[in-house]
Amino acid sequence: MPFVPHTGEQAEEMLDRMGLARLRDLYDEVPDSLLRDEPPSIFPGLDEAGVTRIARERAGNNTPLLCFAGGGAYEHHIPAAIWDIASRGEFYSNYTPYQAEAAQGSLQLTYEYQTMIAGLTGMDVANASLYDGATAFAEACLMAVRCNRKSDARRIAVARSLHPAWRAVARTLLNGQGIELVEAPLDDSGRADFNYVYENVGGGFDAIAVAAPNYLGGMPDLEAWRALADREGALLVVGINPVSLGLLRPPGEFGADIVCGEGQPLGIPMSGGGPFLGLLACKAQYIRQMPGRLAGRTVDAAGDTAYVLTLQAREQHIRRSRATSNICTNQGLMVVAATLYMALLGGEGMRRVASACHARTAQLVEALTAIGGVRRAFDAPFFHEDVLCLDRPVAPVLAALAEQGILGGVDISSEYPELGNALLVCATEMRTEDDIICYARALREIVAPRQRAARNRRATSARRTKHEPDDSGQTT
Repeated sequence: MPFVPHTGEQAEEMLDRMGLARLRDLYDEVPDSLLRDEPPSIFPGLDEAGVTRIARERAGNNTPLLCFAGGGAYEHHIPAAIWDIASRGEFYSNYTPYQAEAAQGSLQLTYEYQTMIAGLTGMDVANASLYDGATAFAEACLMAVRCNRKSDARRIAVARSLHPAWRAVARTLLNGQGIELVEAPLDDSGRADFNYVYENVGGGFDAIAVAAPNYLGGMPDLEAWRALADREGALLVVGINPVSLGLLRPPGEFGADIVCGEGQPLGIPMSGGGPFLGLLACKAQYIRQMPGRLAGRTVDAAGDTAYVLTLQAREQHIRRSRATSNICTNQGLMVVAATLYMALLGGEGMRRVASACHARTAQLVEALTAIGGVRRAFDAPFFHEDVLCLDRPVAPVLAALAEQGILGGVDISSEYPELGNALLVCATEMRTEDDIICYARALREIVAPRQRAARNRRATSARRTKHEPDDSGQTT
């Protein structure tokens, strides 16, 4: 029997009252192969020194791959000072700031983070963070429906070029609340074709959601989407990569109503997929519909600066039916890292990182598309990711690259079957010219055998044709 905080007699009494004979009767149709009457045998535990020795041995066998993959998690340089500071006890193990008077340091840092995110995105206000980019997008969609009181459509048009995981999480959350998510397919440039939506579904949307840059690396025309949103009476939700805003105009300057994004590029290691950091910012008029925490600055009775949690429209503080979200916390430690990253780099540092990312990716794309059988999927501007089409399935190519110590990108063929053998590649400021040359050389060696075989087949066919007799019996 699995552990429960009751005695055997108490468990039997509860089962008897429910009319059940045994605990497993609480579960529906569990295969017998998954059930155990006895706990599994577990090998004897090791002491701390033994575990440490094994961990070091296994870590020593790890060979980091040269990373050219992106798709939502990016390898950026993280200055050593960031996690040296973030790992201090007052940040690393600080308790959630319910009592403002005892958590002034945490609240001040959260306030500074919000100020930086608002400035970076060009928006009026940002919250204290959400769990990750996907949940931030889902919450942004829910927020847009609440804010757009003029509409009763309960529909959101979302670009197919937006991150597949973001769309999946949003669909899961929205379906339960009767909100329809309508996808706009890709056009020839890799951007969202909202005209297709209007022709086949019709208008009437609470919001239009795009990303800049999008999952495929491309840059949508935000001015055009703002005009489209105005025409439809919809809010404009824009997903971002915060690093790109060191180089690009912020979405707030294009009239975005709500901005969301993944904050992992701001000083947070990839860590096998988390924890990450969800960004959310909006116009001031929508602040009361913003989910999660919001730190504010005020003055105390003595006139000194003080920090508080304000506009707490969470289920812990108001009637559950009126709560904007069931999110009950924020990514406090990741917020510390992101705040330190933005503060240490400053505006000029962010611009240099973004410029280097774009330049490295341009070099990468140029080098790879010089190889036969490799071409760009779209002839459109990109930031630091781009989609390449191969003349063969992507998975075996990536496996062959991994054998040479290269993480060659993300196979998006299953997510975007309309693109064929599609490979999403990325280069951040961490990649050097030698890294790019190494990748191009390895890819050329992998695709060359098939190309040589194809050339040989063509040459053989040409020779046969040359020596075949014509109608007169003469060879040509």
